[in-house]
Amino acid sequence: MSKTSERAAVIDRLWEEHLRANFPDRLRGAEPAGIEMVLLDAAIAGCVSTWQDNGGYLDDELLRILRKRIADLDQVLPLLTDTEELRYCWRLHRLAVHAADSGARLY
Repeated sequence: MSKTSERAAVIDRLWEEHLRANFPDRLRGAEPAGIEMVLLDAAIAGCVSTWQDNGGYLDDELLRILRKRIADLDQVLPLLTDTEELRYCWRLHRLAVHAADSGARLY
């Protein structure tokens, strides 16, 4: 299996887990570090969904958004203490990092 197909398999698995997971109740309306968690989740989900629909490609704007949201998660994760919230956000982080790392087409 190539590195690209391995990454796609990881993203597919994480995405399926994400779709089955409930958004943590305490994060609804929460803004740790001034970051609105529902919007953060939605932005990453939209980028990953587009990544999948586009065969593993994101345009420069979506890559910029995804990288910004990864930076936002990097600020939020140290502030979380609840196991469910941490599990949800770490999966979201891994999903975003994998998609961002493989999202740009090299010409």
